[in-house]
Amino acid sequence: MFNTRPVLAPKQKALQINLDKDIYGTFSEIGAGQETVRYFFRVGAASNTIAKAISAYDKDFSDALYGKEPNNRYVSQSRLLKILDYEIKVIEDRISRESCPGRKFFSYANTVTTINFDKTSKGHGWVGIRFQLNELEPYNEIILHVRFHENDAKLQQETLGILGVNLIYGAFYYAENPKVIIESLYDELNTDQIEIDMINFSGPRYAYLDNRLMSLQLVKNGMTDAVVFEPNGKNVLAADELYKKNILALRGSFRPVTNVNIDIYKRGLKMFMEEDQVTEQNTKILFEITLSNLRAKGEINERDFLDRADILGKLGHTVLISNFSEYYRLVDYFSRFTSEKIRISMGVNNLLDVFQEEYYTNLSGGIMEAFGKLFKKQLKIYLYPYIDQETNKILTSDTLRVSEELKDLYKYFKKNNWIVDMLEYDESYLKIYGKQILAQIIMGEPDWENQVPKEVAEMIKERGMFGFSRRLK
Repeated sequence: MFNTRPVLAPKQKALQINLDKDIYGTFSEIGAGQETVRYFFRVGAASNTIAKAISAYDKDFSDALYGKEPNNRYVSQSRLLKILDYEIKVIEDRISRESCPGRKFFSYANTVTTINFDKTSKGHGWVGIRFQLNELEPYNEIILHVRFHENDAKLQQETLGILGVNLIYGAFYYAENPKVIIESLYDELNTDQIEIDMINFSGPRYAYLDNRLMSLQLVKNGMTDAVVFEPNGKNVLAADELYKKNILALRGSFRPVTNVNIDIYKRGLKMFMEEDQVTEQNTKILFEITLSNLRAKGEINERDFLDRADILGKLGHTVLISNFSEYYRLVDYFSRFTSEKIRISMGVNNLLDVFQEEYYTNLSGGIMEAFGKLFKKQLKIYLYPYIDQETNKILTSDTLRVSEELKDLYKYFKKNNWIVDMLEYDESYLKIYGKQILAQIIMGEPDWENQVPKEVAEMIKERGMFGFSRRLK
């Protein structure tokens, strides 16, 4: 799918694992049958590998083994981790290391829900493996969240089984290359069948691995459209973070974060907090970077990506990496998780791009279809003014000019308060342009430091970000 690496069928992978006398562990699969372990039973030599296979499907029995879930959510990361904790302890307690030297223990688990009878929910789940690569080494762990796209429960079960085999095989045979592990998860599968929208690696073999880069791989490889990570760099599930939340989003390159970026964010947040039923507790703020922005100079530079993410993390912001070039796709994405208020803070220059018809030639309904998806009831655009570099005039929602064909439509959106001006702003920031600041950093010109937050300037200089070099000073 992604390169010319030889791809083995699930049966081949399962047999290779079974024939390795040192790989030995448990399978715990809840919610979709025992689809992964079935491969290992069918290919033969399973006694070398399978210590135990269980499907604690009944809630009471599952609680007796793994404990109750306080929030009653059994298809959750918390549940998956409890299963892995329990099963690893069982195998460690019951199998003597002295009697089986060299064995590398593992526990594979999944807890999922497949498509419902009415087909209103396609299903999702958590899948993970805790494993050793050396009998004397602590355990490593790979945890991922999946969303099913197929419209048949049986097909979803089969897909989950293949994914599980791929994960176990990747953990043992591609352990030293996490990118290949991620890539191999789709061996004999495709993204029309299943979506992986979160992944985390941990353990001694991945102590120096940045999971944000692994998130980036998911979007880059088309395995999901968006990923979210917290200021501390931890990957989190968008569905958990955004569920029933009010959302404020700000899109940018953030290369680097400038004073105008922060002003747009702060002014937008102030306006949002003045609205009814909006509090800090029920609101999520996201700084979004699109994949196309990361690819602006060709291939994605991972160091550059991490520099931007580190700066936003330092400022305390949650980051969204997306494959949504168009704003309507971003709003559509948010609407999956919440029916609450969605606000996007943007500059007038960005709104002008939204009203360019050539961006929507891929839609059968063109710009009208895009606007139908963008301007939903719960959406408002907070509009920050912009200085036209040619005329030197300040542009607001009242003074910007859209094409003649779209004038009446624009007036309709404005009249219905889908587009609202930020009346408070710092006029001195209006002539700050990110590309100019980046050029100044590279050329070693001093003026840029006054155009970014103090902590951002310090971080750039300390770590030599964005081409900064002390030798130029």
